[in-house]
Amino acid sequence: MKITNVERFHINPRLCARNKGHEVRFAGIDTQTVYRTTLDNGIVGYGDERGHVDLPEQVVDALIDRSPFDFLAANLNNGLMGALYDAMGKAIEEPAYKLFGQKVRDRVPVAAWTRPAAPEDFALEIQRAAQEGYTIFKMHSAAHHDVVEQTRAAQDAAPDGFKIHWDLNHNRPATSVLRIVEELATYPVVGFLEDPLYPYDIEGWRLIRSKTMLPVLMHVPQLGGGPEIQRDVADLYMIGEMGIGKSIQRGLAAAAAGLSTVIQITGGTLSKALAMHLGAVVPNISHSTNLDDQYAEDITGGRLEISEGSSPVPSGPGLGIEVDEKILHELASRPRSELPRHVGILHLPGGTSYYTPSIPSVERITGFAEGNVRDVRSEVWNDDGSENFAQIYDRVQQEGQIKKDT
Repeated sequence: MKITNVERFHINPRLCARNKGHEVRFAGIDTQTVYRTTLDNGIVGYGDERGHVDLPEQVVDALIDRSPFDFLAANLNNGLMGALYDAMGKAIEEPAYKLFGQKVRDRVPVAAWTRPAAPEDFALEIQRAAQEGYTIFKMHSAAHHDVVEQTRAAQDAAPDGFKIHWDLNHNRPATSVLRIVEELATYPVVGFLEDPLYPYDIEGWRLIRSKTMLPVLMHVPQLGGGPEIQRDVADLYMIGEMGIGKSIQRGLAAAAAGLSTVIQITGGTLSKALAMHLGAVVPNISHSTNLDDQYAEDITGGRLEISEGSSPVPSGPGLGIEVDEKILHELASRPRSELPRHVGILHLPGGTSYYTPSIPSVERITGFAEGNVRDVRSEVWNDDGSENFAQIYDRVQQEGQIKKDT
């Protein structure tokens, strides 16, 4: 059994209708790469991942005329690994998780997801996610929104037991984030804090962990994971993005230390299926963050079911998900969407406002680190055809950020 062909398709699925008017906020996620791997016995495996990703010729050459089983637990990109596991599972007529290890669960907790949103939009997204069956919601904080106001809006909108997974972007020192963490911890809706500090500030992570009961999640351990686990740096570690082999290794290491992991594999339904197979075998999984809840269409024609906060591990051969080639070719032939002409507007708490070419850089404008400007607000002004918009748009393209009314 050998690999005879490896192909990749750049596709452009539409986002959900609720995101209409928010194209700038969601820039870049309406693209995926689909991989198709063909074996000499006619079996075809599929995988996908977020973004338009290249498939270097040397990678293809390394796969051709090799057994797909030569790449068990390899660390190739997730879309390609999904296609290989899909083909391998189909070849032995078994679900992919049996190639990962011993199954420990039939369903995996899953989190909804969105791009940084104003408090009122965040509240609507949480209500939407709860209606769809989610009980966890991941979102990145952003300097152009007040993270405490966002959390307050989430607290008011979320049903009992619903939890926010806050990603704080690992972009600030302890002096800029300690009080923020203290305040966020007062809201029952906050369930997880990802990357509150610079990733290399090991002692700072230990300090924050000692001062909060909120579970602290580390995304990209700078020392590889093992040294961080030994130094009690975090309660959870991210797996999924660094490769399947490394994900299994880190997941088992964390479990052996009594810690948990969060899976992050983003793309369409095939990516989520791969994450579910990984989650089936790694002990101490907290939840999986994917991206499928933001797409209106998928090459599989659907999404995995969500109920009571979790999704099932597919039981069919391979990834257990069928691909519709007609949809694949339709989305591959569709042109990439273009952003509308737009201007960012930043409102500072003292009453000063700025026009910016796009999403504003609050740190550059104010000098303060993310989260340290309370009551900051921002909006995107899409081209409305007015002369006023045209004048402001031309100015910010030439001058960069400008004070409003100047």
